[in-house]
Amino acid sequence: METVKVTLPDGSSRDVTKGSTVLDLARSIGPRLAQAAVVGSIDGELVEVGRPIERAAAVRILTNKDSETLEVLRHSTAHLCACAVQELFPETKLGIGPPTEDGFFYDFERPTKFTPDDLPKIEEKMREIAQRDLPYDRVLFPKADVLKKFAADGEHMKCELVEDKGGATVQCYTIGPAANPIWLDFCRGPHVPSSGRLTAFKLLSIAGAYWKGSEKNQQLQRIYGTAFFSPKDLEDYLQRLEDARRRDHRRVGKDLELFTVNEAVGAGLPLWLPHGATIRRILEDYIVERERELGYQHVYSPDLAKVELYKRSGHWEHYHEDMFPAMQLENEQMVLRPMNCPHHILIYESKKHSYRDLPVRIAELGTMYRYERSGVLSGLSRVRCMTLNDAHIFCRPDQIKEEFTNVMRLVERSYRDLGITKYSYRLSLRDKANKEKYVDNDEMWEHGSQVLREAMDSLNLPYVEAPGEAAFYGPKLDIQLADVMGHEETYSTIQVDFHLPSQFGLEYVGADGKEHQPVMIHRGVISTMERMTSYLIELYGGAFPVWLAPVQAVVLPISDKHTEYARKVTAELRAGKLRVDIDERNEKVNAKIREHQLQKVPYMLVVGDREAQNGTVSVRHRKHGDQGSKPLAEFTAFLQDLDHRRVTTE
Repeated sequence: METVKVTLPDGSSRDVTKGSTVLDLARSIGPRLAQAAVVGSIDGELVEVGRPIERAAAVRILTNKDSETLEVLRHSTAHLCACAVQELFPETKLGIGPPTEDGFFYDFERPTKFTPDDLPKIEEKMREIAQRDLPYDRVLFPKADVLKKFAADGEHMKCELVEDKGGATVQCYTIGPAANPIWLDFCRGPHVPSSGRLTAFKLLSIAGAYWKGSEKNQQLQRIYGTAFFSPKDLEDYLQRLEDARRRDHRRVGKDLELFTVNEAVGAGLPLWLPHGATIRRILEDYIVERERELGYQHVYSPDLAKVELYKRSGHWEHYHEDMFPAMQLENEQMVLRPMNCPHHILIYESKKHSYRDLPVRIAELGTMYRYERSGVLSGLSRVRCMTLNDAHIFCRPDQIKEEFTNVMRLVERSYRDLGITKYSYRLSLRDKANKEKYVDNDEMWEHGSQVLREAMDSLNLPYVEAPGEAAFYGPKLDIQLADVMGHEETYSTIQVDFHLPSQFGLEYVGADGKEHQPVMIHRGVISTMERMTSYLIELYGGAFPVWLAPVQAVVLPISDKHTEYARKVTAELRAGKLRVDIDERNEKVNAKIREHQLQKVPYMLVVGDREAQNGTVSVRHRKHGDQGSKPLAEFTAFLQDLDHRRVTTE
């Protein structure tokens, strides 16, 4: 019999019979490996364990200990979900069902809407099918045959997918033996060997989704779920999910009256309520103070400009679809700005600069507008109008590394003061093959990327490189923050830009008396006020540290006769520049305490006869309870110290 040589991950090799499967290879290595095998890999391509080995290749046997297999498990669970849905609701037609970062989803077309009550029924059917330990078999069909089959079953979306993506031979996967399956799907695979491997899954929610993601197509119903190899991993995930729901800034923001969204204003345009506006103002004052210490010059610039400005900068060409439509004003076309950099460039070029003037650091809390699609809008974290802690540094080439280092130090100090500890660095580079998305200038890109690498290396900071994530005009360093679920998003960014100074013909007079082109560094340290506030709400679950809390203390008179002293206490604390409220309602003090604890006020100051007589306050902490009686002056100094030192721990 003909044999082929396979190379194993440890570098060893062995001869196997041509046409034997990955599972056969696993059995030859050991029965435990064969039993644990989830999928295989042939020359780096993931395949089901039943795939024949037809040529000499590098082969891996992957178990649930390998990172690649969780995605396979979730993909197989998506198929199990769809199979269960069609057994329970035969009129349902299939869309797509991929794995995701946290689980899976499957899209369905059904005349009747799914309800939350349907999810337990579908889950139960999934468990029933899983316990039958049915194989997931790969089947190849001539394209015409599979189209005929899907058409006969009324699966018009599957027919469309096969027409779009299928070749002369179409790959499908079954649940159940290939000769007599209970379910079939057009799919790239691979999948787990059998449904019995699916033991830890949970359906989570129902949502709407457009076919192929286009609003022009029909709306489908999407069922979300998750899956893990072990019940313990599933339980841990569900606990984190519950924690994330409890901390969700939309929920907390409503409960604590931080912001609201009103249809009369429009989607993605939140209204900041007094408490939320206070947090925002604290953030704005904080970062402006830090920037002033470092020599930034703060400016104001308009929220709109002529379309020609953005054509000149390149934003119109590269970001047109993400901008609001232009407005015709008399003989001019104006547009809401998506970026602040063109305005800051014009401020720089409003006067001549010498090499001695540089670096010029122009900063602004600049409001910008992005035409985000309604489906992605979310509270404060994804909006259409946002205010960025923005700045642009115009410097000489020999100043880039120093300026970059100074920005990094500012980022790290700001994160420390805000209590942010979980973040990572991503060097975002261009996709060299994409000439439409990125400025076509190899020398500029290589130079900019090298400068950022050298700066990060000199700071001994770890980073990952991410091709395809750069701005259209240059590479950037993104600081990624992780949420409760471990999802990362960019909050701070530093971009080195040689392109826009060239586009605008920016200059400075060098030591040689000649004109030179400055380098431009774009940087946002604490993101937009909207996004950073949403992050901090979830980081602290609404229980902000004293320096960020919209109300730092509330004074609670025990009865009406103590109101006068309570007002005096409130006035003295406010005179000490502290944010203090007074609760004069005719309610029992214990009820007031409970309510303000729910509102996550750091300190509650109860005052009665004894406190009024002694000039003290009875202090309660939202977490640690009764802190005893303290002289008013002593407590005032204590609270001021927490505020001034920006203490983030309780």
